[in-house]
Amino acid sequence: MKTSKKIPKTFITFLIISSLIWLLITFSKEYKSVLTFAVNYTNIAQDKLLQETPIKEIDIAVKATGFKILRSKIRNKIIDLDASVLKSKKNSKFYFLPQNQTLKIQKQLISGVELQKIIQDTIYLNLGVLTSKKVALQPELDIKYHIGYDLLGEISYQPDSIVISGPKSQLKNINHLKLSKLVLNDVKADFSKEVKILNPEKQKKLKYKVLKATISGKVDKFTEGKLQVPFDIINLPANTNLTTLTENIEVVFVVALSNFTKVSKASFKIECDYSISEKNNLGYLIPKVITKPDFLKNIKITPTKIDFLIQK
Repeated sequence: MKTSKKIPKTFITFLIISSLIWLLITFSKEYKSVLTFAVNYTNIAQDKLLQETPIKEIDIAVKATGFKILRSKIRNKIIDLDASVLKSKKNSKFYFLPQNQTLKIQKQLISGVELQKIIQDTIYLNLGVLTSKKVALQPELDIKYHIGYDLLGEISYQPDSIVISGPKSQLKNINHLKLSKLVLNDVKADFSKEVKILNPEKQKKLKYKVLKATISGKVDKFTEGKLQVPFDIINLPANTNLTTLTENIEVVFVVALSNFTKVSKASFKIECDYSISEKNNLGYLIPKVITKPDFLKNIKITPTKIDFLIQK
């Protein structure tokens, strides 16, 4: 009967340790290798658009330790190539030399990886010329305020318009771009929110550098105020003595607490035009608010008719 010999554990341990030491020694040495990176083209001019997909990868000869090379391969770094400075070949053909961006590319590599050479000496881009147009941004708002709170002033949009570029046939029918819907509930404080600028459906070739807009608003607590304000009678004929049955108009308004102390009788000018009453054969005057602060909301006056007597 055969008996199998067991491999001593000490031998297995020695083998593992030896292998690790070999790996450490091997990967600690410097090597020259060629790494392949996916590329992203940046800073293409606003008035130009890629008509064909350029090369998606570049090969770079590097020198680094085995560990750094292995890490670079695992990391799958995307290299940005600057396409802002191009040379024209013919028609819509342009090109640039990656070697002119050696320093920029080196900064994107893992520390310790030394760029030796960029294998592709020239990269070609097929670019079409676009037209540009300035269009307004159109917000979509769904804002609900906490009870007693409201917007102070107007909502602002930054920017309120942008320059877009694209084929002339697409641009001619675009007068605005929509913003993604902003939904806010129970608002009782100032807000400033970023929203995306939406690309119109089927307009895939539009270009714009600004991708978001900021919607802002100032919010305050509002309260109701009342004042007794005197009024003036205008267009009263000479030698006509007119007596009204009331001397003041009650003005009821809604105002932000921060502006409450700014409101006084002098903030309003109320007039009654006698000529309107005379022309329409009315036995009363119609008061009208001529001047008021812009920051007030929901202004109401009482009475809306003022009876009068003419003394002869």
